[in-house]
Amino acid sequence: MLPLLAALTGALFGYRRAKLRDGNRFDRAQYAAVFAIAFGLIGLFANIVILRAL
Repeated sequence: MLPLLAALTGALFGYRRAKLRDGNRFDRAQYAAVFAIAFGLIGLFANIVILRAL
């Protein structure tokens, strides 16, 4: 569940960042996708660490 929430957060963060830079729709979608992948991977690694610690 954590990687999914992290990916969603990353997509929203990336979209907002591109919007603040006055990007067009393609820029916003690209930033959202890249940030979603990056945050999702971080969330996945955090999830693995948390589950190993339990």
